[in-house]
Amino acid sequence: MPSTCFPLVFVLTLAVTVSTVPLSSSSSSIPSQAPLLDHHIYGSINDSYIVVLKPEISPAVMQNHFNLLVAAHERQPLIGSDFAITHVYDHINGYAGRFSEDSVEQLRAMPEVDFIERDQGLARISHRPKLTLGTFSRYEHDPTGGNGVDVYVIDTGINTRHSEFEGRAEWGLTALNNEVDEDTNGHGTHCAGIIASRTYGVAKAARVIAVKVLGSDGKGSTSSVIAGVLYAVTSAVNKAHRGDASYKGSVINMSLGGGRSRALDRTVNGAVDAGLHVAVAAGNDKRNACDVSPARAEKVITVGASTIRDERAYFSNYGECVDVFAPGMKIRSTFIGSNHATSIKSGTSMASPHTAGMLAYLVSLDTAFVPDAFEAGTAKSPFFACLSKCSLYALARGILRGWFANSLTVPDYLSTYLPTTDEMSVVPSITPAQTKRLLLQLATPNVLTNVGKRSPNLLIFNNYTESLEH
Repeated sequence: MPSTCFPLVFVLTLAVTVSTVPLSSSSSSIPSQAPLLDHHIYGSINDSYIVVLKPEISPAVMQNHFNLLVAAHERQPLIGSDFAITHVYDHINGYAGRFSEDSVEQLRAMPEVDFIERDQGLARISHRPKLTLGTFSRYEHDPTGGNGVDVYVIDTGINTRHSEFEGRAEWGLTALNNEVDEDTNGHGTHCAGIIASRTYGVAKAARVIAVKVLGSDGKGSTSSVIAGVLYAVTSAVNKAHRGDASYKGSVINMSLGGGRSRALDRTVNGAVDAGLHVAVAAGNDKRNACDVSPARAEKVITVGASTIRDERAYFSNYGECVDVFAPGMKIRSTFIGSNHATSIKSGTSMASPHTAGMLAYLVSLDTAFVPDAFEAGTAKSPFFACLSKCSLYALARGILRGWFANSLTVPDYLSTYLPTTDEMSVVPSITPAQTKRLLLQLATPNVLTNVGKRSPNLLIFNNYTESLEH
């Protein structure tokens, strides 16, 4: 399944390989060892790890940590003749790479390391076989819904030339090696169409941006997904900095998942903290969604799949980590193969983009239409507080961790561009906490059957259906 910090994310590729060794168990002889996490129901990737440092460490300690890695690579054969750091994640104080078992044990003993997680194989939320129903879901909304909102589709890519997108689809990032900037699978294009296509989209005026973290086979890794999420946040921050008055906010859709990943959960929660609105598929394994990442992350909106009969789809995950249900059975949307191709798919992969589209729709509303109840008690996101007024330096100070912001020296020639305290208090858009509460309040309660143990009985909106001849 698929994989994506904030400003100043950088990527290092140090040519290196590592000896292939089984994952070692934790050693009780070193009580201060950082935990090694390997709870991956969908399998792990040999010799690939995500290392997360403690959140309170200083920039100097983090830099020293990387210096030690490089020095160890140069001097000690136990790291192997080839050692590779594939991603560095500034926001979560971490990085991903390929390391030998001995290298991992050395890293675990370093006091600045919070935890190490074995990288896992991820894939799109698989589509289930088509059922013999004679109807499909279609949604009617204001054709201007989503105007001014960017939706990052973290998936297999998007057929950006498809006529249904009317020029509102663009390529953002390919986070995989040896993959083309094109959707050769179709999953991402289908999800993007549910979000913003002319005929099938919920937010018909939104812009969709391809973030490719899954390959042509629909598979990827946690480390790639983290890189994709961080790219989306960085892009959103940069766009806010440019001060485009028409820009209203950004949404992320993640129709993917894997086993529990503390690193991925921390990353997507951080994206929400930065001001992005995140919808995630609950999964298709008929199991507790709290066993799946990023569905288990507490700040995202996790979406289960419903049918046109107002029941939980037989394949949908369930449980207290699910926030809401949305249509996920027999959904027609855009596809690959031509610029007019469509396909009918089922899965929580389809339910999540319905929700992402609704988020884009809500974000596009003028703040005057946000009920007062959603203003009270909701923290203002510094991401939006700076939306159109901040310089890059002020924006960084607003969203980055305090220790980093305080170390960011403002050049004299830029000091005049810093906003005043009054300017920083302006919040021109609805926050993720507000949209989540508004979305759940707008949902229809107690209409679904068989929602599953500890699941909410909330349907995101009533849908219009019409018969379809096959």
